[in-house]
Amino acid sequence: MTAFLLLSAGRGPQECAWALSQLLHRLRGEGVRRGLTIQQVEAVPGDRAGTYRSVLIRISGVDAEAFAASWTGTLCWQAPSPYRSGVGRKNWYVTAQPPESDARPTTFREADVDIVACRTGGPGGQHRNKASTAVRATHRPSGLVVVVDEERQFSLNRRVALDLLRQRIEQGDEAARRAVTTARWRIHDELVRGDPVRVERPTPR
Repeated sequence: MTAFLLLSAGRGPQECAWALSQLLHRLRGEGVRRGLTIQQVEAVPGDRAGTYRSVLIRISGVDAEAFAASWTGTLCWQAPSPYRSGVGRKNWYVTAQPPESDARPTTFREADVDIVACRTGGPGGQHRNKASTAVRATHRPSGLVVVVDEERQFSLNRRVALDLLRQRIEQGDEAARRAVTTARWRIHDELVRGDPVRVERPTPR
């Protein structure tokens, strides 16, 4: 069983990036004690060494989803600032949420394309008007449709249509990937301070 969790310091001060690193260390320790494997997938470092603005982790093992759920929500690291001695604030907030799933690329296969000969109007001479040299190509999985009548031969229009479908599918996949990335990192602006699901503190020495 595998679960993913995205931890973010949001737009908070540098102490929140520090708090994220402390909470991540605490999460990993608890996960190891439960026999889980915690792997870092992506990370955006903070301004100071060893701190993070955000980290995407993969949690693997029995009850991985339940463990991730126990760390989902607003998290609070309660400790004095390690950077500013005059700051009285001790609560530093981080959010942890399941990330948007990666968009799966579309596998383009010519077998998934319906090719139909058709006639189109416009310039092209008498041959184009009488013969069905134009192509209407439909990619069944995505529903994309293109009509091509650039060439005077059906076979050439067929090839152009397939290339055009492949290009549009690749463009659609790229747009989907960008949308997932945008949604995934939107968590930076969704950090809710207060009412944390967990309050963690440094281990007493």
